[in-house]
Amino acid sequence: MIKNIIFDIGNVLMPFAYRPFFESFGYDENTVERLSKATAQSPDWNELDRGVLSYEEVLERFIRNDPQLEDIIRKVFVNLHGILGLYDYTEGWIKQLKEDGYGVYYLSNFFQKADEDCKELMSFLELTDGGILSYKDKVTKPDKQIYELLLDRYGLRAEECVFLDDTEKNVMGARAVSIEGILFKNRAQAVEELQKLGVKTK
Repeated sequence: MIKNIIFDIGNVLMPFAYRPFFESFGYDENTVERLSKATAQSPDWNELDRGVLSYEEVLERFIRNDPQLEDIIRKVFVNLHGILGLYDYTEGWIKQLKEDGYGVYYLSNFFQKADEDCKELMSFLELTDGGILSYKDKVTKPDKQIYELLLDRYGLRAEECVFLDDTEKNVMGARAVSIEGILFKNRAQAVEELQKLGVKTK
């Protein structure tokens, strides 16, 4: 029986809208594409989420990916307000699950600068029973350790949990420690799959 729902944040509870954010600076399509490849689409992005390197050290890696964009990269990453948005369903969904007796948690690859700059949008996290932002614990999905850390920290049984994430490797990471996993595509699809597991939600 599923007793606990664990959510990823980006593109599940909040839209991670890095391209529209980059476009908001007025850059042309080619620049936005290059900026995306040098930053959000690069393997170095994981270092932001892992939280071991300093913010400046990660920015230097982004700049090495496309040195001609140094000024743009530094400008864009001064303040990340706007890189995350809000879904209209998030708060109500969490409240409904809580009212029906489920534990609700979050497990997200997330970095400190985004947490600080987008804090006012993330008040819905206060409605949950807790969770993990990767940068605080220096470990990221799909590392087995981060799932086990969540289970241990909150005294959860893996077989009583389901994890929703928009990235398949992260869902597989949860399944590797016996947490049921759902690859999130949209809320309607996720609700349908949760209902198949016996979760009361709509």
